[in-house]
Amino acid sequence: MARVSIFPLSGALLLPGMDLPLHIFEPRYRALIHDAMARDRRIGMIQPRGGGLKPALYDMGCLGHIGHIEALDDGRFNIVLRGLARFRLVRELDVATAFRQIEADVEAAPDPDEEILSAVERAALEQEARRFADMLGYVVDWTAVSRLDDASLVNGIAQIAPFDPAAKQTLLEADTLQDRSERIIQLMQFAGRAERDGGATLQ
Repeated sequence: MARVSIFPLSGALLLPGMDLPLHIFEPRYRALIHDAMARDRRIGMIQPRGGGLKPALYDMGCLGHIGHIEALDDGRFNIVLRGLARFRLVRELDVATAFRQIEADVEAAPDPDEEILSAVERAALEQEARRFADMLGYVVDWTAVSRLDDASLVNGIAQIAPFDPAAKQTLLEADTLQDRSERIIQLMQFAGRAERDGGATLQ
């Protein structure tokens, strides 16, 4: 078990091996960054299940390492968080810090050699991503996309696609890259059907 200081943020998805840029401005999370930099530069990203000052949390998040940090003159920070490994929330700890801390079961980092898609799976994802991008009017460098490894492609789409927080949580919770890719395709297809039906939503 590990003690993890957390940054609950709705709609922000961090996955192992991926980068997440964040602008830190709230005093409690500025304190979180100060604390992390004085220790091991690690914080946990996890989504809240609702609103309020201390909302309930989803069961799974992702541990991240602060790679780049820019301290601004007014006390805010710009950071880039690198995803390390998923964790499962065991219990929240009673702490005096302004930021929340939990006890978590941290998974082993994924093996890059196992993070691959078949040629058919890769082609299906790229095809659906093109349709989805066209529907939303996105301009994408598909040549650059074609050069990405499978994990970077799948996890990159999962992080940047405008899915709602609950959908993003299902992507985090997918246990294999193939599962995550299939869920992304389903979400994009659902959004496409909603758009055609005149009720565009990514819920």
